[in-house]
Amino acid sequence: MSRGEQSMVPEPEFESYYGKPILKQPTWKTPDVPLYLFLGGLAGGSALLAEGGALTGNHDLEKVGRLAAAAGATAGTVALVHDLGRPERFLNMLRVLRVTSPLSVGSFILAPFASLAGAAAASQVTGLLPRLGRFAGLGAAAFGPPLATYTAALVTNTAVPAWHEAYREMPFLFAGSGAQAAGGLAMVLVGSDQAAPARRMALAGAAVDLVAAERILHKGLVTEPYRIGMPGTLMKAARNATVAASVLNVVGGRRSRLVSALAGLTYIGASIATRFGVFEAGRASARDPKYVVIPQRERLAARQATRQAEEDRAGAAGKHAAGR
Repeated sequence: MSRGEQSMVPEPEFESYYGKPILKQPTWKTPDVPLYLFLGGLAGGSALLAEGGALTGNHDLEKVGRLAAAAGATAGTVALVHDLGRPERFLNMLRVLRVTSPLSVGSFILAPFASLAGAAAASQVTGLLPRLGRFAGLGAAAFGPPLATYTAALVTNTAVPAWHEAYREMPFLFAGSGAQAAGGLAMVLVGSDQAAPARRMALAGAAVDLVAAERILHKGLVTEPYRIGMPGTLMKAARNATVAASVLNVVGGRRSRLVSALAGLTYIGASIATRFGVFEAGRASARDPKYVVIPQRERLAARQATRQAEEDRAGAAGKHAAGR
């Protein structure tokens, strides 16, 4: 727009009618969806642990990982179907792959993962078709990381402010949370002498989880729900539990089966608290219109300041040219 011209379109104003919510709250149910987020991370991490155990001859870890991956995928599918209301709704999502839909892509990750993890676990328990079971385990391990992280895209690819604002950090948060849950479960069920890979996975996952969560907490007004109210309490509890579990893991996890199991249970609890905290923070940000209105006003003010600066530069350039 040249200097002196005026826009025929008035600048938008962002207001909420008597402070009522602007966004419709997510229709996803509690505890179905938070549990689904948790179980996906647990199952995906367990499939990786199981394959690591198979490659290194750690049969106890392999067995626990196979069973945890299958159980987590099965329970997660049940939670998802319960949230959808009818089983055929999940089956309908498998009719067409829509690469632009995280839910559609996730369905095509969950379905093969659950089938492969179930086949690997069945072979592990019965001893039948070991080569087929081994191949299925490899397939489940390949689908493990996508299963653990696609749910981050599922929640951040929405208009819910607290979720969308954290779209860069959420995949790392979910990956770290899933790793510490899978490692923690194996620490509970596997002897200390066989649980070293699980302890390392849980410790690495905890580090990623803490860094990602900290970055989310300090991203400004839109991520305030992660710091206040019930979501803030859950996120704080998750952070404290993760730190406590990591201290137990490093100090006595290798030497004591009891300490290792206690650390593992704490890791699992921290992962559950993280998923519920993230879910409730999103719901809280959708209820309060300020998380929609204030950022929009800030973006509008920034655009106006940029436009004014451009007009001032154009005016200065015009005066300079006229004076030559």
